Amino acid sequence: MKPSHPDHAAPPDANARKALAPVICYPVETLPRPDLATYRAARAGWTRTTTVLVPPRHARCFTVPAGHFFRITSVDGPQVGDLNLWNANNLAERFYSGKTRALHGTHLSSGDRMWTSHPHLRPMATITDDTLDWYGFDAFGGAVHDVIGTRCDPYTHNLLSHGGQYHHCCHSNLTRALAHERGLSLPEAETHVHDVLNVFMCTGFTRDTGQYFMKASPVRPGDYLEFFAEIDLLGALSACPGGDCSSEHSSDAAACYPLQIEVFAPVAPPQGWMSPAPNGYDRSHGL
Repeated sequence: MKPSHPDHAAPPDANARKALAPVICYPVETLPRPDLATYRAARAGWTRTTTVLVPPRHARCFTVPAGHFFRITSVDGPQVGDLNLWNANNLAERFYSGKTRALHGTHLSSGDRMWTSHPHLRPMATITDDTLDWYGFDAFGGAVHDVIGTRCDPYTHNLLSHGGQYHHCCHSNLTRALAHERGLSLPEAETHVHDVLNVFMCTGFTRDTGQYFMKASPVRPGDYLEFFAEIDLLGALSACPGGDCSSEHSSDAAACYPLQIEVFAPVAPPQGWMSPAPNGYDRSHGL
């Protein structure tokens, strides 16, 4: 964290340096924006094909064919979830939270996309509906559905608890779920688990120390986050052991609830939709 009492005196032009205007790193005006009306129109007459209930403090995998929708829904009580997505046909192509954050910001909502890792870098899922879009940013700088946190994991827990062994962290939950789904050993599966979309989690950064914070999620039963699969997807969702993250995570004490995943097949894909091709960069890297 930033020191409250720096070791070095400010230079004479400190205020001028601080007053320089910021520049957006990745202007997205040239990115094609998804036509949400077209996506949502494709929901008419859709058929639910799969329902998966994720137990508290555990994770489950699910598959979504390209051109289908899926929803993550709060069903019994306020609960956050950690979401991993992969190309169902190639686990090396997976959700790239850092680039998604750079393109869309710290928190995602309707119209934002989840992007895949290099060298593919293409949309893998588009958020088509978000019942918590009313929340925006609160007075603390908190917002919902972040791509700034990583995932609670047993290694950080071990470090901060001076040797504790806790196995229901989202990292371990996702590892177990993927190992079971794909018949992998735990060490093999763990290499594919990656930074997440924190579904329903309310987070931000403190202004004074720049520390990542969480607060009670505004999610309530019936709230959902809906996605459209741009490519064939394998997903894994962990019902975080922190419950609504109002006090702590990696905990057996927090009240936790299940999360529901539903997959829907539309009668036809959105009008004019085509699954995106991998990124067009030629990979010559200047040689």
